[in-house]
Amino acid sequence: MQTHSHSSNNSPANTTSPVSATGEHEHAPAESGRGEHSPPPGGLVARLFPHARADLSASIVVFLVAVPLSLGIAVASGAPILAGLVAAVVGAVVAGLLGGSKLQVSGPAAGLTVIVAELVNTFGWQVTTLITAGAGVLQIVFGLTKLSRFAQAIPPAVVHGMLAGIGATIALGQLNVVFGGRAQTGGVNSIAALPGAVAAVSWPALLLGGIVIAIMLTWSKLPGKVTVVPAALVAVVTATVVSLAFADVTRVELGGSLLDALSLPSLPESNWGGVLVGMLTVALIASVESLLSAVAVERMRPGLRTDTDRELLGQGAANTVSGMIGGLPITGVIVRSAANVTAGAQTRASAVLHGVWIALFAIVLIGVIELIPMAALAGLLVMMGVGLVKPADVRTAREHGELPVYAATLAGVVFLNLLEGVVIGLVLAGLLLLWRAVRSRPHLEQADDGSCELVVEGSLSFLAVPRLSRELAAVPHGCDVTVRLVTDYLDHAAYDHLLAWKARHEGTGGTVTVIEPDQARRSTPPGARFLAWGEWQQKDADRAAAGPLMAGVAAYHENTSEAIRPTMTGLAEGQAPSAMMITCADSRVVPHVITHSGPGDVFTVQNVGNLACGPGTAAAVEFATDSLGVPLVAVCGHSGCGAMKGLLAGAAGTDSALGAWLLEARPVLRAFESGHPVAAAAERDGFERCDQLAMVNVAMQLDMLRAQESGAEVLGLFYDIRTARVLVLDEQEQRFVEPRPDSAVAGSGLDRIAAGHGHVAATTPV
Repeated sequence: MQTHSHSSNNSPANTTSPVSATGEHEHAPAESGRGEHSPPPGGLVARLFPHARADLSASIVVFLVAVPLSLGIAVASGAPILAGLVAAVVGAVVAGLLGGSKLQVSGPAAGLTVIVAELVNTFGWQVTTLITAGAGVLQIVFGLTKLSRFAQAIPPAVVHGMLAGIGATIALGQLNVVFGGRAQTGGVNSIAALPGAVAAVSWPALLLGGIVIAIMLTWSKLPGKVTVVPAALVAVVTATVVSLAFADVTRVELGGSLLDALSLPSLPESNWGGVLVGMLTVALIASVESLLSAVAVERMRPGLRTDTDRELLGQGAANTVSGMIGGLPITGVIVRSAANVTAGAQTRASAVLHGVWIALFAIVLIGVIELIPMAALAGLLVMMGVGLVKPADVRTAREHGELPVYAATLAGVVFLNLLEGVVIGLVLAGLLLLWRAVRSRPHLEQADDGSCELVVEGSLSFLAVPRLSRELAAVPHGCDVTVRLVTDYLDHAAYDHLLAWKARHEGTGGTVTVIEPDQARRSTPPGARFLAWGEWQQKDADRAAAGPLMAGVAAYHENTSEAIRPTMTGLAEGQAPSAMMITCADSRVVPHVITHSGPGDVFTVQNVGNLACGPGTAAAVEFATDSLGVPLVAVCGHSGCGAMKGLLAGAAGTDSALGAWLLEARPVLRAFESGHPVAAAAERDGFERCDQLAMVNVAMQLDMLRAQESGAEVLGLFYDIRTARVLVLDEQEQRFVEPRPDSAVAGSGLDRIAAGHGHVAATTPV
């Protein structure tokens, strides 16, 4: 089997650790100096429940976060305050056990408060619980019919604008309570009532609400480990203690324990159409919010997988139960889920246990809850609402040209209602998509030597053909023309028109050269499938097989060669790479991308299955270490590896070139089937069999490299294609882990290959 060797250069890289969508560093915490999945110490309990300690501590953290938030959301929804705790318990236990994301925490969510408040005002609380149960049944139907993929198709600008509108409505409504007034439903009513609340301000209420807001704003900035305690808990407890100095403060009224709050739903006397619309609305919004939260949890814990259809089944079951016993609607909640992941949770037990603690709290400590002033919960809700208006979402919408969609959705939710605001956002998103399809910017430029250049920007579809035709008609006959397609979409009609014109123009004696610069950097609309010029050409029978490749070469000369020339001139006399990398030949694994490098620094060998034992690879290792003096050799496997799939399917030894090549990997398969510890760890981390085998393969290739006694250090890497993350083999723990910048081996040679990633794994001299 042939190997391919080339070298590339490590450019300076950002060495900070990756940060998740919630702002938390995306590496799992280690416990007591051990990896999070390291073998537990002896003892029957430890063997039966290896993650009990981590899950128990995480459940307590999530419990402390969930209690004040659940109470506040019930207040904002206009529901009985204990309904928030009922939903918190049901969401924790039912969705925690049945959902498709093992670390997601479910409960009452701020994203549904506006619509629940409208439902309570329209139908009353008992009918609203019926709507919640019906929404749960619809979610179960969504899960059974595998509709989760369609919920993910809603434009992010609409979802983020909806959440921002909900947040603004919550904050405006609760500001009235902070000033001593009454909470209002709807953004317009809240704005109208605010001047009166300010004029008749209650200073104790303003003081208590201000204390909560101030603590929420400053808590995370305090030094030391004090910030481990949730800010919401500290704020509510502090305001409650201060409120004991005032006699005329409105406090929480529960009217009984959690068990007293359990109630059955009631049927509506009329307006069944409105009830059904309410069920569908709650089901859709709860489903979208839960799936978005699950995606965010996946990003926080690489290797975690979510079964989205099962997640909808779990959320539907939780909403059905919650509605039937008098609870609020339930969704996956990113605030609690992020706290769960950050606290080191490993299994579903942490989410379930936090629900148990809430139930005990609401049954035993009723008197404590009734000491909480309403103004404190209002201040908490103001901050919760403001938190839904994220500057990062605004920047993202602006960068993608979707700021009008975001702003229109936000305004519609605040000034109309949630459903109408979302519809406005979706309609505007569709109009913008149509505008981008129509809008093409072809313009013709003529040079002094008589040649012409036609630059086409935007989307080139059949709707843009008339404007394109006008520009093409202005091209003088017989001149040499360069057509530069800076497009993100090229449909068949536009391609046919351009191709026909090309043939006609070449018939007049001129030449036509089509170039698509910066192919890899083009911004493609989410979900769009386009064919570029080269791809259309490849589909034509008269197009040479090397056409698309040569188009890329032309783009390289047009855009890159001059910029890279000084670097290559300096390397022309020889190479001195600082590391060697053996990777799979899979086209999705690009060594210079995952090592953030360029020409001259990483000596690379790519073959099927990243095997270090073949003659070609062994010769490359010898050349790199002996002749070039490379001090570090890394082996990088990847997820979904075709070679590993073939090995599992018995392809090794078959009558084919691949079968002969995979014979070298039979020891890897035997080690995998014998229960290699790397495979066991990968299975616990949620990786499939093929990926487990790929990880064992990397570990085994390192052993084979050591046997060559080249004197270089070795390093194992694994590229998870789905998450685009590079994991590092911790040989002490026999497990691939998220790289961290606090490694004890910094400077040992690992930084030469993992610059920009951080690391934890020790390299081993061979």
